[in-house]
Amino acid sequence: MDLPDCDPQALDNTYRQFAVVNRALSGWRRLYTRELRPFLSASPRPATILDIGSGGGDLALMLARWAARDHLALHITGIDPDARAAAFALRRPEVHGVIFRQAHSSDLVAEGRQYDFVISNHVLHHLGSDQLQELLAHSERLAGHAALHNDLRRSPIAYALFSAAALPFRRSFIRADGLTSIRRSYTTGELTALAPPGWTVRPGSAFHQVLAWHRE
Repeated sequence: MDLPDCDPQALDNTYRQFAVVNRALSGWRRLYTRELRPFLSASPRPATILDIGSGGGDLALMLARWAARDHLALHITGIDPDARAAAFALRRPEVHGVIFRQAHSSDLVAEGRQYDFVISNHVLHHLGSDQLQELLAHSERLAGHAALHNDLRRSPIAYALFSAAALPFRRSFIRADGLTSIRRSYTTGELTALAPPGWTVRPGSAFHQVLAWHRE
């Protein structure tokens, strides 16, 4: 799906199906409950979140709906440098408090932006070592409170289970992209070795891990 000439209909189907996969497997409900909701509940103003590599926008919309159900004020900005992902997100029905932009994290650093939380989902495994360090440096600049980068944890068991579980997803890149992503993802030891001072690797949901940073 990263190829510029990939089938556009299959790509659209992939963005739609990501919502199902992320809701079921990514573990963001637990991260929202443990990490985000306590801050939102205590904040005297609407909290702000930057979702880097927001893709089709399903995570931003999911977080916004959870916050709305809890009667908590939240503003979320989703950014993605891929024009196709940004266009898909911008075509979605508007949800109060959520905006999408085609942008790179460096653009927001240059603009002097800051958010309470900087988050990402399934982005780290797309990055080489230098790009990862850049993302983390940008996160420290942009996050006023904390950064949470949720990603896959490489495992042969995860590969085998996803290979079977993704068979029903037809006419999309979900299965092929997911298996490639698992192969590219970091083990806990590899990610810990790459993490700068102040960053910690925490267990996430099944076959996931969270690279986290909190402002002192």
